Amino acid sequence: MTSSPRQPTVAVAGGGLAGLAAGCALAEAGLRVTLFEKRPFLGGRASSYEHPGTGEVIDNCQHVLFRCCTNLVEFYERIGVQDRIRWYDQMTFIEPGGRASVMHTSPLPAPLHTVPSFLRFPFLNAADKLAIARALLPLTLTTQRDTGQPFAHWLEHYGQTPRAIERFWKPILVSALSEDLDRISIPYAAQVVRESMKSPAARHMGVPTIPLTDLYNAAGDYIRARGGELHLRSPVSTFQLEAAKAHLKFTAPTVLDPKFINKTSEREEAFDYLLLALPFDGLERMLPETPESAHLRELLSHFEGSPITGIHLWFDRQISDLDHAVLLDRTVQWMFHKSRLQPSRVLTGDGVKIERSYIELVVSSSKSLIEKSRADIVDLALGEVHEFFPAARDAKLIKSTVIKEVHATYSPRPGIDAYRPPAATLWPRVFLAGDWTATGWPATMEGAVRSGYLAAEALTYAAGVKDSKFLVPDLPATGLMRLFNMRLFK
Repeated sequence: MTSSPRQPTVAVAGGGLAGLAAGCALAEAGLRVTLFEKRPFLGGRASSYEHPGTGEVIDNCQHVLFRCCTNLVEFYERIGVQDRIRWYDQMTFIEPGGRASVMHTSPLPAPLHTVPSFLRFPFLNAADKLAIARALLPLTLTTQRDTGQPFAHWLEHYGQTPRAIERFWKPILVSALSEDLDRISIPYAAQVVRESMKSPAARHMGVPTIPLTDLYNAAGDYIRARGGELHLRSPVSTFQLEAAKAHLKFTAPTVLDPKFINKTSEREEAFDYLLLALPFDGLERMLPETPESAHLRELLSHFEGSPITGIHLWFDRQISDLDHAVLLDRTVQWMFHKSRLQPSRVLTGDGVKIERSYIELVVSSSKSLIEKSRADIVDLALGEVHEFFPAARDAKLIKSTVIKEVHATYSPRPGIDAYRPPAATLWPRVFLAGDWTATGWPATMEGAVRSGYLAAEALTYAAGVKDSKFLVPDLPATGLMRLFNMRLFK
């Protein structure tokens, strides 16, 4: 009787979106996956936890997706949480004072499907709209190269008005790329615009209806159901390669005595392969002292982080009937009405619904807030909320907190693509994943999932598992964008 072949073993360091996507793909391909995560929960920067100061389960920052994020959509379908995403085909822009404008789809073919609502925007005048249209044309019809100049320079070259920059380009691109316009690479800005215009469905926005960690726990279940293991509170410190094995050193909690649940011990375990799905700054600290590490360290030295700040406010009454909104001309860029987006957060007393508002405000590229105190940030945010939502002026603020992700994303500055490494490394048994690797996408959840799938494809090929393909095609262009894409890639 012949025994079945042994499953190759793989350690995945990092339980963020990149590591989870890679782990799920590798488990499906028949490898035995062991995933290590330093935190007590999954999701990485897209996670939630019980905040000790408020007693509330909060997301460390609001994350959204769009229909053009095909690999992220497929990942949610893979782990069975697609019904936990609520989709919106409208986007509301609010000016200080409360005037709202809604962008929605019309019957016109892409990329003209939002033109009617765009032309009716009262917060842009005719000169602004003409300038924007003049700039959108080359972004749609021509390939934009990295010239070393930032997108702000490109906008100046194409004659954008100050109002067009402040009220159109900044809300779209700073939120999408978490960087200031004078530090964004031209091709990344062009990609955001082109992907959102390629079909009416591309700009549909999805928002999770449950806390993020609850969403990604399904990925952990997916890995376990296929013979894998998860080790939480278990940061990887370093690794060594010997013969045909990768030896992983990590810290694990000691649970023999409940009185010492925070006690840890250093451990070492050998695997056939290692997949490092860590942020660029976390990876640098764990690399061994080898010539291969020197090359990777040199690439990593070119990366810079960009911060995102989430401001969580709880009011004693409803302050808006909107689920979300883009906020113009102030520090805060987005409002997400969590008590409306997540039904489980609706409070009840004696069976009677209590109308309260829990909102999360998001500031991308929040460099101006890093040195500010929590109290100062809450005061600033509260003042802006009163401007945008007049009903909030009569509401009482019950509690608040501020979450600063200082290195939330890598900065998509000009020239950075030259330093984004592929999934394969100079170590034959070690692979990389992370939104900062060479995915063809900027630092988004879609980019993170793509990196996980690309790393899984490279690793399974090295392991002799042929024809393992996980990356799914981009969203197809529709309408006139089909002709524009043919011209763009001819």
